[in-house]
Amino acid sequence: MPVIDTVARLVGAVGLRELTRATDTVKGVMSRAGSASPDTPAMSLLSVLTDGRSHAVVIVDGERHILGLITQTDLLAAAARVQTADNALADAVG
Repeated sequence: MPVIDTVARLVGAVGLRELTRATDTVKGVMSRAGSASPDTPAMSLLSVLTDGRSHAVVIVDGERHILGLITQTDLLAAAARVQTADNALADAVG
């Protein structure tokens, strides 16, 4: 989950596992958040989303305000739509 500062800029991320450590502060368990701009090609996020650590990439503007989130599920759904469209095109041509 993204963590923001007092002016709503992305400063890091925490996972559910980290939040279960009730004795730690958010700052103490926060890690660097994977982020990208709105102009980043979605499929280029594949390496970040399959690194075994990140389940989402935070989309931020130039001032690091959060605009949205791309998850592993979002990317898989997009890849499935592309594959379905490619198969339909191949069937139509073939």
